[in-house]
Amino acid sequence: MTNHTFNIAVLPGDGIGVDVTRETLRVLEALQPGLDGVKFEFHEYSVGAGEYLKNGDPLPADALDACGKADAVLLGAMGLPTVRWPDGKEMTPQIDLREKFQLYCGLRPIRLYHAQDTPLKKFRAGEIDFVIIRENTEGLFSGRLSQADKAKGEVCDLMRITRAGSERVCRSAFEIAIRRRKQCAIVDKANVLPSMVFFRSVFDEVAKEFPEVTSGHLYVDAAALYLVQRPHTFDVLVTENIFGDILSDLAAGLVGGMGMAPSGDIGEDCAVFQPSHGTAPDIAGKGIANPIATILSAALMLEWLDHPETRRGAEKIHRAVETVLEDPANRTPDVGGKLTTTQMTDKIIQRL
Repeated sequence: MTNHTFNIAVLPGDGIGVDVTRETLRVLEALQPGLDGVKFEFHEYSVGAGEYLKNGDPLPADALDACGKADAVLLGAMGLPTVRWPDGKEMTPQIDLREKFQLYCGLRPIRLYHAQDTPLKKFRAGEIDFVIIRENTEGLFSGRLSQADKAKGEVCDLMRITRAGSERVCRSAFEIAIRRRKQCAIVDKANVLPSMVFFRSVFDEVAKEFPEVTSGHLYVDAAALYLVQRPHTFDVLVTENIFGDILSDLAAGLVGGMGMAPSGDIGEDCAVFQPSHGTAPDIAGKGIANPIATILSAALMLEWLDHPETRRGAEKIHRAVETVLEDPANRTPDVGGKLTTTQMTDKIIQRL
């Protein structure tokens, strides 16, 4: 097999992003010797609120340039509630990355590893297993940089839905469904909003390209209800930006919380992989953050790199995490356990 070196840009960011990124790199370094002909080169860059406080830019040009050139990007978390732009908005450089590199496919896998981790006690390990595909580059987020004149007594945000944006994210959702259980549903508000009627019509057009996949429709309010009542019936859900943002957090709560929820923001030529959680500054540096979401995000990264050995490495990480979580005692405090961040990582590495 031909040797291949993958260049990984590493953005630890702020808060617990630093903690969980450090542990995830340990997993990747432990995994690498067992991969035939594959090598990782990690290049770390300072980004986020801390970088803004030091140099006035949360996403410096050198980091942005490195992300564009890298084979993949591993991100911890960015932003701090107390560090904001002069207009009062919190910094969201991770959204800047999505828009700059058109990382339109927000991949949010949701999987239950143990019955004790869900508040829905009738479900066993593996029975909750679905993916939310969040459109990442338009929707209601498209107006986030607009300047509001509060003196006028009203502020309007723009919902932007384009044919091109809808086609590519829906097509990605169906392609993922083909590799899973061949079910794909759109989550929208087509009973009220013209933009959502259009989004649904594009979804239905794309569905015709995938006759082997069963397609369906859900209003977003009904989806929130059904995710609680019957999450085991879902396979792939595709939705607009802000709906996906909200439902992803609800879905994470079904399987143990944000520390168990990985994600990937994927474009045609660039992809960023990060935990779904934020920076949690209240526990940063205390050694109690859950590294699993970031470790599983690294597994998504290895799958996306699409080399036979990186795909094998991703499967080894998934198996190791699954084996560790079979023991109810193997939990960090966010999931009711007592393990430190490093202890949890050690257990995963031991099972690689």
